[in-house]
Amino acid sequence: MNKGKKGKPFIFPNSFILAIGYIRYSFHLAYRQTEGVVKATGKRLPSNSPSYGHICKRINRLNIDIKRENVVDDLIITIYITGIKVTNRGQWMSDKWNMQNRKGYLKIHIAVDIKSKKILSMEVTDEHVHDNKMLPMLIDNVLKSNNDRFAVLVDRVLGDGAYDSNDTFRFLSENGIIPCIKVRKNSRVRNTAHSFRNLSVIAQRNDFEQWKDSMVSYGQRWIVETVFSSLKRMFGEYVYSIKMENMKQELMLKASLYNKFISI
Repeated sequence: MNKGKKGKPFIFPNSFILAIGYIRYSFHLAYRQTEGVVKATGKRLPSNSPSYGHICKRINRLNIDIKRENVVDDLIITIYITGIKVTNRGQWMSDKWNMQNRKGYLKIHIAVDIKSKKILSMEVTDEHVHDNKMLPMLIDNVLKSNNDRFAVLVDRVLGDGAYDSNDTFRFLSENGIIPCIKVRKNSRVRNTAHSFRNLSVIAQRNDFEQWKDSMVSYGQRWIVETVFSSLKRMFGEYVYSIKMENMKQELMLKASLYNKFISI
């Protein structure tokens, strides 16, 4: 793409910048350290290696998408959230100086395929966004196939009590998805409630253990906890970026790299 180029300097392709981003977050490197790694290993680059500033700007402008290759069977998805610190300041420092975490934290909402343990969809918000509000967006991202040759079919969605609402049951039923969501203990059958939610209330109130161990397979929700544990052990429990849009980009890149590790 740059053969015979004159005037403007060499343009590095996005795939090369993405590989640099993978290296940075895999080994927990700063941008200057990443620049040094590229200089040391990229002796045969046709131009000067990118600077740390160039790497930072290009990584934050990448269009990172968590793609899926194909769908063989109907998907069973589990949805959950976790918190990520926006600073690496330890709890000991906060307790010592009586400091309040003014920056708050980020909430990562993900949808995971229980068979492959891959992240199919992810959204990043601040701590003030309720879990239930992000479910339609997560499911829509899964239903939008990245490859027109394959259809995306979702059979069931597993979720805890945070996703218990009529809007959730209505949204899933309209998309032909079986809602496997734990309802609140004080839930009742109401004429104004969605029929799927009323059925869930009856089944869970009669025998919750039987409902959990039936075709619903509610116990498979533990897989999403494994995914969160893997992400935090591989990439840490905080983000390096400062701006909100860069934090989202960093977490999307980490999720993309996690999916690649799972594929390998």
